[in-house]
Parts: sequence; C-alpha cells; structure tokens
Amino acid sequence: MASKLLACICHPGEQEQRRIHREIEKELKKDKKSSGGSYKLLLLGTGGAGKSTFIKQMRIIHGNGYSNPEREYFKCIIFQNIFSTLQLLISSLRKRGVAFTNPDLEKYVSVLLAINADALMEVSSVQHHIALSLWKDPAVKSTFEQRAKLRIAISDAVPSFLDDLKRIFSNSYVPTLADILRVRVPSTGITEYPFSLDGVVFRLVDVGGQRSERRKWIHCFEDCTSIIFVTASSEYDEDIIDIDLQGREVTGNRMAESLALFQTLISYPWFEHSSIILFLNKNDLLQIKVQEKDFSTFFPSYKGPPNDFRQVREHILTMFTALNQDKQRHIYPHYTSATDTENIRVVFDAVMETVVTASLRQFNLI
Repeated sequence: MASKLLACICHPGEQEQRRIHREIEKELKKDKKSSGGSYKLLLLGTGGAGKSTFIKQMRIIHGNGYSNPEREYFKCIIFQNIFSTLQLLISSLRKRGVAFTNPDLEKYVSVLLAINADALMEVSSVQHHIALSLWKDPAVKSTFEQRAKLRIAISDAVPSFLDDLKRIFSNSYVPTLADILRVRVPSTGITEYPFSLDGVVFRLVDVGGQRSERRKWIHCFEDCTSIIFVTASSEYDEDIIDIDLQGREVTGNRMAESLALFQTLISYPWFEHSSIILFLNKNDLLQIKVQEKDFSTFFPSYKGPPNDFRQVREHILTMFTALNQDKQRHIYPHYTSATDTENIRVVFDAVMETVVTASLRQFNLI
C-alpha cells in the first residue's frame, strides 16, 4: 500500500524517500490502531441517488459477489419492483381517466391491483400474462414517460426489467449481476460493508437517504475518515416524493434537495477533518435526458447549449462545489454510473488514494 502512496509524494532524494516511507508506515499503523484498524467511509445522499448500488459494486469488485440464496432474494425484489411499478402506472391511468389503447386490458386491472406486490415471492402464469399485456399498451408506456411530471416514484431501472419480462419470468431465471445492480432496494437503517485492500481495511457505511431515515445519521458521524456524497445528476427534472420526520409529504425539486443536503453536511463540525468525495452519479442517464429536457428550464443559472451533456454536467458540479465556503477544503468529484462495474472500479481506486492521502496530509506528511 505504502509503495502506491509514495507515487503521490514528491521525493527530494532516495534518503528522504525512505524517511517518508517509514513515517507513512508508522502513521498508518497508528491510525489503524486508533480507529480499529480501518478507514470509515460514510455514504450519504438523498434517497434513490445510488448509494446502495455502490455497496453492491464493492461486493462484486472486492468481495465474494452474491451467492445463489442471495440471488433468489433479489429475484423476489425484482418481481416486487415490476408489479408495484405496474400498479402505480395503472392507478395513475385510472385517476386521470385515461383509457387503455387496447380496451380489452380493462379486465386485468382488478386482478393486478389485488396483488400484494410488496410480498410477492413468485409469479404465476396469469400474472406473467397480465404484466406482459399491460406493459405493451401505449397508454401505459406514455404514463411511464410522464412519470416525473405526474410525480410517480418509479426506479430508473424498472424499464429494463419490464422490457425483459420473458427472461425474468422464465422458470430457470437467476438474476445476473447486472440485474442485482439495477434492482432498487431502499436503504433503511444502517448498513456497513467492510473490505480489505493491500492490508488496509475500509468500512463503507450506508444509511437510508429518505428524510425519515436521516435522524439516524448523526450516530455514524464519529471517527469518519471521508464522506462520499452521492447525488443523481439525472434527477434535475424530478420532484421529491418523500415524507419528513413529522410524517408530512415533502415537495420540491430533487436536485435542489440534494444541493441543500450537501451544503448542510459539509458545514458540520464533525467533518472538519474528513475528506469530501462527491459522486455525480447516473451520468449515463443524464446523457440521455439532456437530449430530451432542457436543463435550464429547471435551473436557469445554466446558460450553455440546452443539449450539451458535458457542459450540463460541469454546471452541476459547479453548483455543488460553489457551496463549499471553506477554501482550505477540497472537494474531490467523480462522474459515476453506479451500475457500470468498470467505471466504479476505476473511480474507487482514485477514492482510496484520496482517502489515504488526505489522512497523511492531516499528519503533515505530504
């Protein structure tokens, strides 16, 4: 590990290099001993930003992946995602008085809405047929396309499942790693995933991003080496659909909510000595969305070309970094697509270097 770190340090000479190497080893051992032998990385951000997907990637890249029983669990969650999404779409159709393009589908509505989607463990042939038929209907797909405007809370990944129902509903179906990365499992409580690299232990701590979960965050703030703040850069046109600590519905723009949360977090005294790493996530979805929806409609501060992906994402980065009032603190940004394993592999290599280098800087070693 230390040999990699030395590449980040300017060496005045071989003797000085050996001295720094010894100091690094000594401070790493001291820091590991005082913190239980690990670097604590706190994953924070609003709900649906992609924090849990990042944890999944760490299991794939640095852990043992997923066992068959775990894949069976995710299969049930995928079934639940599919049917809960269809129920939301059909309920929206009925609420707005919109008819199916194919009127014969009306007979399936009562059957679909009677399914307890949150407890679904397997799919019958009848349910399979209903899901396939409903998703083919243009009125249903049109409702899905308008989900942001209609304020329907649907995971970005569900269309990839709905477009692949024959594979997913087959008797031999076992979720692939790509399926596991895409499926939405809202974080509740606190999840910790430790893993070791080059003899150094990293502890990724994921907490629920929904407002009702944020009261638990303060219990994780102690001894935090770094914050990894995750924001979904593609959510600039989406509304918040959340519940606050008092049980009231919260409204507003999702990216504005993420900006406000980021500003609050970086001002906390707990994180005075923590490195701040910013993941502008869902970069792949942003690239598609800016071709369809003008970013400046939602954030008038953007004056660039309406469909220029690179300029839009740079503006989003600027909106976040401008919130940093401490000019001595550096924000370490990364553009990420959390479902892309190779992208996350490269990004996390850079994150590890940032975390350890920031720790050494704290000891005035670099």
